[in-house]
Parts: sequence; C-alpha cells; structure tokens
Amino acid sequence: MATVLVPLAQGCEELEAVTIVDLLRRAGVTVVTAGLDEKPVKASRGVVLIPDTTLGDAIDHQYDMVVLPGGLPGADHLNGDMRIREIVKKTNDARRPVAAICAAPKVFASMGLLIGRRVTAYPGVLDNMNVPGMHITGEPVAVDGGIITSRGPGTAMDFALTLIEQLLGAEKRAEVERGLERPSYEEMQAAAPSVAAEGRG
Repeated sequence: MATVLVPLAQGCEELEAVTIVDLLRRAGVTVVTAGLDEKPVKASRGVVLIPDTTLGDAIDHQYDMVVLPGGLPGADHLNGDMRIREIVKKTNDARRPVAAICAAPKVFASMGLLIGRRVTAYPGVLDNMNVPGMHITGEPVAVDGGIITSRGPGTAMDFALTLIEQLLGAEKRAEVERGLERPSYEEMQAAAPSVAAEGRG
C-alpha cells in the first residue's frame, strides 16, 4: 500500500492538514505525519495536532508521495527547513509525486521545481517569485507531471481526492468520494429553489 509523508509545521492550516490525512487514510493509504520539532503542532487557528513522529525520524524513509499543507506561518517554516527540501527533492528525483496546497507551493517554487509548470496556489503567494515559464492557472487543483498544487482551505477536499486518484486511480477516488456524501454542484443548484421556498414559509 502507498505511504505518504505529511510534514506538520507550527502554524499550518489545520483544515488542509486534517483533510489530507483523513481522506488518504479513508483510501487505505499509510499516512505518516511528522512535526518539524518534538512539540505538539499549534495550527493557524489554534487547533493542536499531535504528529505521528518527528521529521528527523521520518526523513530517511522513501515515500510514494510527500504532501505539504499550507497556512501561515506554517508554509514559511516548511520553506526554511532544509530537511523538507531534502525529502521533497529525493521524492521528486525518484519520479514520485510531490504536492502542496495554499501557501506551501512556495517551497517548490524556491527549489526550482515549478519552472515551466502549470500550478495553482493561494492568490498572490507565487506572484513575485519570478519562476521562468511558470503558469499560475487559478484552478482549484493543478496537476503537471509529478507536481500537484491547490489553492487553499476551500479546495482541500478536491486536492485530497486528486492525491488519491494520482496514487490509486480514479476508481478508488470515486469510492472515497461516494462515502463522503458530497453533493455535486448540480445537486446543490437543484436544491436551492426548494430551500428558498421553505425559508419564505
């Protein structure tokens, strides 16, 4: 079964981090969460997360994917940690996917991984990074080769489902998504008039 590393930095975006871990585990993926230090991780909205291990203990393993949650200052802590760059480079060099959401794609940009790539991120995060040939799409999720990026907390579920698809295929993604009982856009639009009518009553 696939094994994925999710580093957790102090000040990470908890909605993104928990959604990534939750959906991957629903798909049967082995997820290892690793703190940059030995302390519990206090996320950007004050939620306290307890990583499975420390990055120091996790870094020597080979993973099928590395996923970076965003949030600030979490993404800046990831960007400033050379061990994160090391594990991302090792995974990318092995032609295994690396993924980042929200502000975390800045890590890939600063490493030179986004040259000539189609990417997305939290608006403004990549604007001044002067990466040659980088095309910021603004899509909820962008996949370009082994680089997967996403916009922010509101796209975290789409991001995590895309990670499942990249690791295990479209059928497993559909299986996990069905279990979430997530309404389609069409279903939500169809329900809107009846909800409005109930409110007037």
